[in-house]
Amino acid sequence: MLLARMNPQVQPENGGAGPGSEQPPRKRKEVLVVKERNGVQCLLASRDGDEQPRETWGKKIDFLLSVVGFAVDLANVWRFPYLCYKNGGGAFLIPYTLFLIIAGMPLFYMELALGQYNREGAATVWKICPFFKGVGYAVILIALYVGFYYNVIIAWSLYYLFSSFTLTLPWTDCGHAWNSPNCTDPKLLNSSVLGNHTKYSKYKFTPAAEFYERGVLHLHESSGIHDIGLPQWQLLLCLIVVVIVLFFSLWKGVKTSGKVVWITATLPYLVLFVLLVHGITLPGASNGINAYLHIDFYRLKEATVWIDAATQIFFSLGAGFGVLIAFASYNKFDNNCYRDALLTSTINCVTSFISGFAIFSILGYMAHEHKVNIEDVATEGAGLVFILYPEAISTLSGSTFWAIVFFVMLLALGIDSSMGGMEAVITGLADDFQVLKRHRKLFTFAVSFGTFLLALFCITKFVVVVSIINFKPLTYDDYIFPLWANWVGWGIAGSSMVLVPAYVVYKFFSTRGSIRERLAYGITPESEHHLVAQTDIRQFQVGAAWTIPAGAAGGDPRLPGVLAGPHTTHARKPRTLRALVPGGVILGTEEKGPVFCPLPASACPSAPGSPGTRGPNFFNSVLPL
Repeated sequence: MLLARMNPQVQPENGGAGPGSEQPPRKRKEVLVVKERNGVQCLLASRDGDEQPRETWGKKIDFLLSVVGFAVDLANVWRFPYLCYKNGGGAFLIPYTLFLIIAGMPLFYMELALGQYNREGAATVWKICPFFKGVGYAVILIALYVGFYYNVIIAWSLYYLFSSFTLTLPWTDCGHAWNSPNCTDPKLLNSSVLGNHTKYSKYKFTPAAEFYERGVLHLHESSGIHDIGLPQWQLLLCLIVVVIVLFFSLWKGVKTSGKVVWITATLPYLVLFVLLVHGITLPGASNGINAYLHIDFYRLKEATVWIDAATQIFFSLGAGFGVLIAFASYNKFDNNCYRDALLTSTINCVTSFISGFAIFSILGYMAHEHKVNIEDVATEGAGLVFILYPEAISTLSGSTFWAIVFFVMLLALGIDSSMGGMEAVITGLADDFQVLKRHRKLFTFAVSFGTFLLALFCITKFVVVVSIINFKPLTYDDYIFPLWANWVGWGIAGSSMVLVPAYVVYKFFSTRGSIRERLAYGITPESEHHLVAQTDIRQFQVGAAWTIPAGAAGGDPRLPGVLAGPHTTHARKPRTLRALVPGGVILGTEEKGPVFCPLPASACPSAPGSPGTRGPNFFNSVLPL
């Protein structure tokens, strides 16, 4: 291992640097470059030593489990199986796998690579192109929005878990305080009772449906969105428990969250396996699995099938939320993130496929019990995991045990996904504002408490519904939301999107210099801003000659004669002499990185006497920022 430290490089933060112009404030930093067998590990620290080295994962498995735990969430259970069934069964796997290969995995890998290379969160990682830092702020805000309603779903799961600790599950029969006079024993329901136009999954008067909508959500006590009422105290207590668990999982960074995922990321696989083994032994399970895997290639002619496949890939992998960037930023610099991306994204998609067997074996059992078709019981979302699946569990022997196991799985699926979203917010903002990083515990508490306050609106007597894709006026069953509620929804959606153009405008007008220089600073990585100050703007030049002026190194006597006078060679991009180091010189960057040329210049192998060739000692010495 070779170790070297460079002399401090001085860079402008912004503004032009023409002759006679006032130089903007500058930062002094140094780079520690270490050459190892599997790569180069860098440590960036301020000259005065105020900044502490970035923490890293305790073990590699902590990172992998965190990524898998975030990616494998409730959507793998309540969305993918139904989409596969609805869109041609096994045929749906064709567009799903295609989008995984050409879009999902590359984007997944890109986010891991960006986070690991820059070792910063979703906002500051955009130092690679400062104009688009607003994208980072947008994904942080989206992660915050997702976090507050996701915590509500976890609170529902916790409430169901507490309600399961009884000999007779409360959603088994009618006769409870929350039941309506129309409550119907599910044993009496069949295709002849339901009629031709009512699916069993949409029937609202079963004990399980009424427990969810009337016993948990209390929707019957509200007349509309204008009458949301106060938060339900039972759900409030559950939400408090969820927020406390999240806070203590995140308050010390990846050192604590990396240990929590050992339980939350692995437990769902154990439970899913147990549910699958038991489910396939039930009567009618084979019919459900056949419906899940039936192949209908004709559905591939429909655009909606391909749209569903692409949407599910992006939503399931979790790309674009800033979470993968945040997680990867705590990796060691030489970690093989390419292999990690392939492994974790594959595990996520395989989990989705396997979960379909556990879901549709139960749906086949329900269809068999009620003598209806599979399409009458097949559904997705909250209706699946909070109504149909609990109802099916209530008919099994040992129903209390199976209910506890199932809702423990939902809790685990939700907790680590919510942890990922909150970590994206915390890391993204803490890396941008050092005062937040110095007080991480207090900032973690503020984020947790903020999501708790926002979540209070979702545990009232009314349900908040969001729909953007294929927009149409919002509805919940027979209730139609007023127009102002739709505008509020669009306002929330637009609040994140507007950050992207708004920051471009802010950055352009807050940067000093000419219009050309402002554009150059906005599209040039911050590590190359000193080139802009020297009017050496690579992005504005297509081809040029590389010229090393005489005395470029201040007349240092160690320079050989070949570099003592002007030296020119033609290349795609201009190159300049940037640093004199022991044993050679560092030349301007080319497409694959900085160029080290050992002394004498004739030692450069492929073009004797040309200092533009990458030498064998590349990275053995320090690199300028």
